[in-house]
Amino acid sequence: MIAELVSSALGLALYLNTLSADFCYDDSRAIKTNQDLLPETPWTHIFYNDFWGTLLTHSGSHKSYRPLCTLSFRLNHAIGGLNPWSYHLVNVLLHAAVTGLFTSFSKILLGDGYWTFMAGLMFASHPIHTEAVAGIVGRADVGASLFFLLSLLCYIKHCSTRGYSARTWGWFLGTGLCAGCSMLWKEQGVTVLAVSAVYDVFVFHRLKIRQILPTIYKRKNLSLFLSISLLTFWGSSLLGARLYWMGNKPPSFSNSDNPAADSDSLLTRTLTFFYLPTKNLWLLLCPDTLSFDWSMDAVPLLKTVCDWRNLHTVAFYTGLLLLACYGLKSPNADRECDGKTVTNGKQNANGHSCLSDVEYQNSETKLSFASKVENGIKNDVSQRTQLPSTENIVVLSLSLLIIPFVPATNLFFYVGFVIAERVLYIPSMGFCLLITVGARALYVKAQKRFLKSLIFYATATLIVFYGLKTAIRNGDWQNEEMLYRSGIKVNPAKAWGNLGNVLKSQSKISEAESAYRNALYYRSNMADMLYNLGLLLQENSRFAEALHYYKLAIGSRPTLASAYLNTGIILMNQGRTEEARRTFLKCSEIPDENLKDPHAHKSSVTSCLYNLGKLYHEQGHYEVWPVPLFPSLFF
Repeated sequence: MIAELVSSALGLALYLNTLSADFCYDDSRAIKTNQDLLPETPWTHIFYNDFWGTLLTHSGSHKSYRPLCTLSFRLNHAIGGLNPWSYHLVNVLLHAAVTGLFTSFSKILLGDGYWTFMAGLMFASHPIHTEAVAGIVGRADVGASLFFLLSLLCYIKHCSTRGYSARTWGWFLGTGLCAGCSMLWKEQGVTVLAVSAVYDVFVFHRLKIRQILPTIYKRKNLSLFLSISLLTFWGSSLLGARLYWMGNKPPSFSNSDNPAADSDSLLTRTLTFFYLPTKNLWLLLCPDTLSFDWSMDAVPLLKTVCDWRNLHTVAFYTGLLLLACYGLKSPNADRECDGKTVTNGKQNANGHSCLSDVEYQNSETKLSFASKVENGIKNDVSQRTQLPSTENIVVLSLSLLIIPFVPATNLFFYVGFVIAERVLYIPSMGFCLLITVGARALYVKAQKRFLKSLIFYATATLIVFYGLKTAIRNGDWQNEEMLYRSGIKVNPAKAWGNLGNVLKSQSKISEAESAYRNALYYRSNMADMLYNLGLLLQENSRFAEALHYYKLAIGSRPTLASAYLNTGIILMNQGRTEEARRTFLKCSEIPDENLKDPHAHKSSVTSCLYNLGKLYHEQGHYEVWPVPLFPSLFF
């Protein structure tokens, strides 16, 4: 229990400096302008709208269905309004709870010793978590992780009581309910069911690949077959319900969100999509360069096989294959588990008793010094043999690293991002376990005390560096200006554009204009930046320049209603009434299909109609337009 408390305390302490932070980046749309958080909005709307408050079946919806997370935001809003302190406090407390649960889960695999302590501290301090914890919208990932671990721990209890207690199906019910809750926090939470299946097959029963089909065919373990079948059924049911609820249609994204998905070249898409997991792993291993946004050209596309980054891809998948082969290698024939757990030739109820070659030899010699210190404790033989072997943990760690990340790989459907650091919150559990069990294996194999100390202190030093990086990175999330300035070197177009908005709100007009122009230097066709620059120029009475940028914005995105609106207003004020009339009419005819923010679009169209009416009134035209001309405004 001490390891869990200390790890949770570290997770809490590292993020205390985020309590003074403001709303940043996506927080504005998810919280400050989300109508679902307001008390006058029926709370049931949360279950019909996406994460951003758009109707889930709308063609422009992001399809991110996370009602439990949105509900937590609404509770925050009901208690503290728009005070960011309370929102950040909930995020930090959730992270501390997840850290404690992860440490408890690690104890099941590594034993009650300092390697479990290491795993918990590494997870608590990893800098990749800063976006998920310091950024309020990252609560979706942290909340999903909480129920992810609860579901996995329930399934472990189900496995250990299966065949011995009627309560085993109560634990299985808990597994299913927590998996459903995890998915309702964020979509990738449903992958816990697949991780649970991996635990049952490769850790609890210690089956090898070649043993799975014979075990099923010969019906050697019906309880295993039943549990896996129920996991598959429940997972399929959750996914089917999720697909049905969002209208049986995938979301659509702009080409800037995921440039590789928009590429016409199959080679470019293939090479880039294979490379992106490599980049994500590097962020886990060496989180030196982090960014609030990795879209657009933050990760240049791989267009040829001669791109040197393909070497990283080859090295990554080679290492992954070697780790998988190590974890799944067959034991000696005389000690195969054959679908059942065995301890010295006897079945053991906890399922963690088949030994690897090294562990088997150690148990026969009443545990050598290396086996005693492998978990940082002095165990007796019976306690020692209840732990999974290193190979078991490697398999489970790989499943924790890979399976929750699969939805972000563009393998089954395109996603609306290139890299998203908060998506790595759950996979980082597998990473932390892999690093810890690798360090433990090296520690055991080392013959000299000096080497053992070196390995131990190197792992501890890595945790210290992770903690320092986390504390420093949290400073970037204090406010939007600091956050966007920190992202300039990774995604200059997006960072400069967003920084321009912040500087404009601070009345630093010349600096804001410079920021907008810097953004357009890196990416000249950004409709939002062209519009924002035009708006800034319009507000400073530079109407000719403003019209130029509005027209460029419309050319880049013909559905940008706000650009039509402001263009029409300038033309009307300049006495160019016929051009203004045509512009307002064109704006009113733009449908809201496939738009990210249909509410803002309807607001702009309504303003266009108002100004069109004002124009006709000034010209003495008092006829009333029939309602069917603008059916999209009347729902």
